[in-house]
Amino acid sequence: MRRSNVNIATEMKSYQLGGTGFTGMFASNDAARGRRPGVLVIHGGAGLDDHAKGRARQIAKWGLLTFACDMYGDGVAGNRERVMARIAELRADRSRLCDAANAGLRALATHRLVDGRLAAVGYCFGGMTVLEMARGGAKLRGVASIHGSLSTDRPLTEGAVEAKILVCHGALDPHIPMAQVGAFAEEMNRCKADWQLNIYGRALHGFTHEKTSGIPGVAYDASADARSSKALRDFLAEIFA
Repeated sequence: MRRSNVNIATEMKSYQLGGTGFTGMFASNDAARGRRPGVLVIHGGAGLDDHAKGRARQIAKWGLLTFACDMYGDGVAGNRERVMARIAELRADRSRLCDAANAGLRALATHRLVDGRLAAVGYCFGGMTVLEMARGGAKLRGVASIHGSLSTDRPLTEGAVEAKILVCHGALDPHIPMAQVGAFAEEMNRCKADWQLNIYGRALHGFTHEKTSGIPGVAYDASADARSSKALRDFLAEIFA
């Protein structure tokens, strides 16, 4: 087990789905004692990178056990061609998308320190993923989508969504226009979901990524990052109370 700063211990974990190998990272606060809730952290489009691992460590500081999962399979992250192909596959088949996420959720749920209470947090691609998990009825106390896509090819028309939902969105995000935000709100209201939406003025897409890739419409915003982190911490405290 490798230790990082601020008393956060990390451990890599291999798991399987349909014969494909995946590797994720557990993070826990050394100061915490006993069993605790578990939070699945789902990465953005690049795959399980330093950003996702850093967010898992941040959430672990709050006394929760986190698992930063891998959505693509071993050997894919870092290979742009394979990453883009994998994203296209998962976007086209939301059932496969949820299968990959649920494999990570099972790895988290079986950890000896997890007390059965679970949530999922996703960034960009991961934000879209956790919302699909909620739509699919995953057994989660809540999900949080941070600058994630809100659209779906299978919008719910009836039946309540069990998981509570937090969405944090940049007001100037050109990749997720306000029309998509409005359609999402209508969908959640139809389903009688317990949901909340925070919109951050001046923020673009990917506002929690300090290192951006130069993609138009994507930029770090320190204020939106801090505000969304506080909103996430409050949300997790509420659902795990």
